[in-house]
Amino acid sequence: MDATEIEDLFERSTGEYVFARWGRPLAPIVFGVADETLGVVKGAIEAVGALAGLELAETDPELGANFMWFFFREWSELEDVPDLDRLVPDLGPLVSRLEEAGANQYRIFRFDEAGAIRACFVFLKMDAELSAIPAQTLALGQVVQSVLLWSDRAFSGQSPLAVANDTVILRPEIAGVIRAAYDPVLPGAAQDKSHAMRLAARVGAAQ
Repeated sequence: MDATEIEDLFERSTGEYVFARWGRPLAPIVFGVADETLGVVKGAIEAVGALAGLELAETDPELGANFMWFFFREWSELEDVPDLDRLVPDLGPLVSRLEEAGANQYRIFRFDEAGAIRACFVFLKMDAELSAIPAQTLALGQVVQSVLLWSDRAFSGQSPLAVANDTVILRPEIAGVIRAAYDPVLPGAAQDKSHAMRLAARVGAAQ
């Protein structure tokens, strides 16, 4: 991918370039799924984490868990989760907005003082649409969209995933961007479009 294509992945619909990657190991926890699905989710986290060079941890020293997944049937169920309103400010109004919009997924990021990602909350309302997606595909797609702060329109036209030999995989060009984004030389957060050029240079060098 060239710099312009990479820039599009992080330029928000309002015109700002906003990039952030995780600044700490991932400490995931998953609620609302059976053991077999839990294994699929953790496998997807491990695979993308290995690509990015991100470590996985049992706990986060500040939050306990910093990569939280919630699977449920109705948005209103979130209001019954103990202490979730402490982690997600204005939880009630958010639930109301998502219900009115007919949304079936939502992600919330939290950032550290340097602007890097320190936490991510993944909410998945398992309606007919999401329930029809294989667990592996759903999990991999969500991890990919959580490993970086992508633009709000980054994957509106094309999924970050593809099918190869009947197996769902991460598109190679997106994998290249993720790998490059976690180059230790690059900053954990950036708001200047020149950052896309630095990413493109590293993607090109890796090919």
